[in-house]
Amino acid sequence: MIVFSGNANRELAEKICGHLDIELGHARVDRFSDGETRVEIQDNVRGRDVFIIQPGCAPANEHIIESLIMIDACRRASAKRITMVLPYFGYARQERKSAPRTPITAKLVADLYTASGIDRMLVMELHTSAIQGFFNIPVDHLFAKPIFGPYFEGRDNLLVVSPDAGGTERARAMAKYYNCGLAIVDKRRDRPNESEVMNVIGDVRDKDCLLVDDICDTGGSLCKAAEALMDNGAKSVSAAITHAVLSGPAIERISNSVLKELVVTDSIPLSRAARECSKITQLSVGELLAKAIRRIHTAGSISSLFV
Repeated sequence: MIVFSGNANRELAEKICGHLDIELGHARVDRFSDGETRVEIQDNVRGRDVFIIQPGCAPANEHIIESLIMIDACRRASAKRITMVLPYFGYARQERKSAPRTPITAKLVADLYTASGIDRMLVMELHTSAIQGFFNIPVDHLFAKPIFGPYFEGRDNLLVVSPDAGGTERARAMAKYYNCGLAIVDKRRDRPNESEVMNVIGDVRDKDCLLVDDICDTGGSLCKAAEALMDNGAKSVSAAITHAVLSGPAIERISNSVLKELVVTDSIPLSRAARECSKITQLSVGELLAKAIRRIHTAGSISSLFV
């Protein structure tokens, strides 16, 4: 086995290698003077089981291209098998036609990875599980529940809340873990460019609410959902979000929000502002991904890691 990393989240790759008790593979990934990506694999990969770790986080286009070129380099160097490890699948929110004459970019990105020559994918908390069907190769889909579950365990009056109707399945799985109730924030916008109306479905009064979602981008919907829960009598509101995109005014919104705590993973590296925000706590998915990589390498079962 040998593990390589691009430039997107080298710190996470080093944590994974630490749990695997191996050294991170040596690869040069930088730019030519005109901006083109330059890759040179500096370890022998002939006949080896190669894992490339690279989330598709911002700048997504650069990091995806880095991945594709690294895959091509390993394939041409006669790697026995190449597994692409995507802690965060870039473009996952463009998984369907949301309007006429729009692309399904997640499918296009899936095709690019497949065409580059990978043998299998290891992904973390996809925006929708149906994205697995965009691939004609094995896809192992891990969830963040084993990471968030123990962190919030033991809290009294816990109630899991989905911030929108689309995330109900994810929130239901977390509520089942805690054996607690479930509520949903129904988000509506009657007309374009008008404020969203938040309707809370379920009794949240005097509850410690836990908002569960896969992505926090600008933080607008999350903060409004938290405010709606407090307006409906919630005792406190925390959030467990797997992928901390946190773009634009997200940090300012979270700092000024009614949220007690926002717990995220290191699938995406945090900015300095996010690290300094007192309301943001980061947990690592390094050990979970390392377990999955080890079991893929040894042909062991990883089904116990899916839940």
